[in-house]
Amino acid sequence: MEYLLLLAGFVLLIKGADFFVDGSSSIARTLKVPSIVIGLTLVSMGTSAPEAAVSITAALQGSNDISLGNVIGSNMFNLLTVIGCAALIRPINSPKEILKRDLWWNLGMTTLLFLLIFDKKISRLNGFVLLAGMAVYLFLVVKKAMADRVRTKPEAEEAMPVPKSILFVVIGLAAVILGGQLVVNNASIIARSLGMSDALVGLTIVAIGTSLPELVTSVVAARKGDSGIALGNAVGSCLFNIMFILGMTSAISPIRVAGDLLIDTAILIGIGLITVLFAYTDKKIKRYEGLICLSCYAIYTAFIILR
Repeated sequence: MEYLLLLAGFVLLIKGADFFVDGSSSIARTLKVPSIVIGLTLVSMGTSAPEAAVSITAALQGSNDISLGNVIGSNMFNLLTVIGCAALIRPINSPKEILKRDLWWNLGMTTLLFLLIFDKKISRLNGFVLLAGMAVYLFLVVKKAMADRVRTKPEAEEAMPVPKSILFVVIGLAAVILGGQLVVNNASIIARSLGMSDALVGLTIVAIGTSLPELVTSVVAARKGDSGIALGNAVGSCLFNIMFILGMTSAISPIRVAGDLLIDTAILIGIGLITVLFAYTDKKIKRYEGLICLSCYAIYTAFIILR
């Protein structure tokens, strides 16, 4: 029964995120918000809504290993599998804004996270620091986007009626919240029955399941040749995971950090450096680099299962 409920939770998470992104993007188009803001904020936040629901629910229930493990595992999945799959479909061009700002913010915030958890906890004060970082980042993104608004092309896709957009947002958020509760509750039960730790479940099953919206969004964007969305969604989701999700989670309840997660965060810093390197070489992430990313994720998954 737990496996069926876990599957139902994932379905609610994924479909809820779809509804949330569609509704939010439509509202943004109605308000004539530049598309770059949609890609780096609404789309990345919307596709990260499952991680937010799972982690915040876990914090309220005291399952802090799942909360932190889910974020680290999701960011690994975003940088290696999401970008890897998108690059295999079509080489991803690296937009100027992502090269100059977002990739470095991701690397910097991952390094900051490593420093914060070095004493094996993330305090409420640390959480507010991460949330402040999120506010600064959003300010910079919106400020740059509004400065470039004159050069922004009109959206080709028409917006849904406002009432329908709001309905999509409400239904999407409700599904994400319910799905997050189902995933956390049943993943914990299954983990205990299999003798697995909450940290391992968060790094693997929960992280992959809640990162599926990012994978679908970036793969579809790559097929359509929209490199900004494909790469921006993956990187933006990583930033949202660290600054907002961990910030909000630790503000609710301080997070105790297992020793293994310190190692995983150090590995994540290395992956962030590799992403920067791949994006800068020829200003694109090529197919063979995407294959390297996927291979690295397979090796990492084997490592955390065997350790």
